[in-house]
Amino acid sequence: MPHTRRSLLGGSLAVPVGLALSGAFAAPALAAPGQTPVPVPVPAFTRAGRPGAPWGVQSGEITAHSATVWTRSDRPARMYVETSPSESFRYGVRHHRGPLLGPATDFTGTTTLRELPPGRQIHYRVVLCDPDDPRRTGEPVYGTFRTTPVSRSRDVRFLWSGDLAGQGWGINPDLGGYRVFEEMRLRDPDFFLFSGDTIYADGPIQASVPLRDGSTWHNVTTEEKSKVAETLAEFRGNFRYNLLDRNLRGFNAQVPVLAQWDDHEVRNNWYPGQVIDDPRYTVRDVDTLAARARQAFGEYFPVTDLRGGRTEGRMYRVMRYGPLLDVFVLDMRTYRDANSPGRQTEDPIGILGPEQLAWIKRELSRSRATWKVIAADMPLGIVVADGATDFEAVAQGDPGTPLGRELQIAELLRHIKHQRITGTLWLTADVHYTAANHYAPERAAFRDFAPFWEFVSGPVGAGGFPAGKLDATFGPETAYVQSAPLANMSPSENPPYYGEVEIDGSSGELTVRLRRQGGGVLFTRSLQPGRVGQ
Repeated sequence: MPHTRRSLLGGSLAVPVGLALSGAFAAPALAAPGQTPVPVPVPAFTRAGRPGAPWGVQSGEITAHSATVWTRSDRPARMYVETSPSESFRYGVRHHRGPLLGPATDFTGTTTLRELPPGRQIHYRVVLCDPDDPRRTGEPVYGTFRTTPVSRSRDVRFLWSGDLAGQGWGINPDLGGYRVFEEMRLRDPDFFLFSGDTIYADGPIQASVPLRDGSTWHNVTTEEKSKVAETLAEFRGNFRYNLLDRNLRGFNAQVPVLAQWDDHEVRNNWYPGQVIDDPRYTVRDVDTLAARARQAFGEYFPVTDLRGGRTEGRMYRVMRYGPLLDVFVLDMRTYRDANSPGRQTEDPIGILGPEQLAWIKRELSRSRATWKVIAADMPLGIVVADGATDFEAVAQGDPGTPLGRELQIAELLRHIKHQRITGTLWLTADVHYTAANHYAPERAAFRDFAPFWEFVSGPVGAGGFPAGKLDATFGPETAYVQSAPLANMSPSENPPYYGEVEIDGSSGELTVRLRRQGGGVLFTRSLQPGRVGQ
């Protein structure tokens, strides 16, 4: 039968009851409303039968002529991918041989599809074969994506958000799971920018959580999500947890992901060299945890740079999405200095490190795209504290000239102005509310920069928090903000936020919409192309 984008949510993507999530326990994908999911003992991997991919498929690293497809097998298997311009696969079918999936990568793998036509809808299906008997194949799992256009005439639309399964709010079967992903899927974006905190490795998920009104929030639970992640197996289990959700698997099958990380892929507010003082951890060296988290991240997202064989797979990179758009994905976690009061007058390490700062300046100067989106996993002007005296992001609450990590951002903003780099805007998440902040030199203590916008979204599935304070160093002014009135409000009390960016192919105009699950558009701002500052 034809496999339409709607049918991608059908049986081939459903996680069956009894799917092994760890060596000893599994959970039903969605329990009946009002019932608390109960872990069910099952074998780790069932050797009988044919290999399957019940965690679904994902695509990423989309270009005009190539893409990367991801899956996970339930046992050792050889991965194959078939592509076609037809949803029914009735013509133009091409075969792509993939890797052997085994325990070294937690049975995950990616296949790079090449020689694809530009600007086209590509349909694919992943087939897993028994490595010892190629005739034994599993049921195909279907997906689709659009290759990057080479013409300026085609509109571009993408979504962004961050922060999933945080603060103890996981997959709630009473609410239908992560329903925001189904709402986002129906927007049919070209891709999804996952702006960090893609898991909460430091956030255990309990079976039930009492709510303020006396009711109870129920979570699907797994063994790996019952404690903070320390072992590689536990980090991998955190990524598998989210893939239990049918909505997310359906979204992944249709919408390519551009993923970055922040702190909660490892632990809250981490920085390189940190020694953990937290009784929940037996591993106190955060660099050890970060290495394990990075490996699991590379195994569970279609990001080939982070898989094996590279001297150093890096998070920061640029995705060129045709003539209209370049997305510069920053890594504000791996290369930073220690969190501190942030008052130093010299700070060569900062939040990016000198090599990444040089890279972003160089790549922005080289970009010929109409719009240059800087995807930051932390905000610029919102004050994010780390304890009583230290600060976690860029701003540190001093409204004067740049100090600490602000020095690097000042250097980057000065570069954008002096090189007359047009069409820049910043997108971020992290702070668990949505906002539109405009930065202008006439309001700032540091004035050697061109005006720009920073748009904030999220959480896509975590606790909601009140809005933070702004630091006046770069002259931010809030044009719109919506946040939770109280700290750590559940997604049922404070529904998820996500943002949408749409670029008109004929005029080049870029429109940002801040959205909320079930609430439509909260705020809209349109920007004109060809300007240094907006």
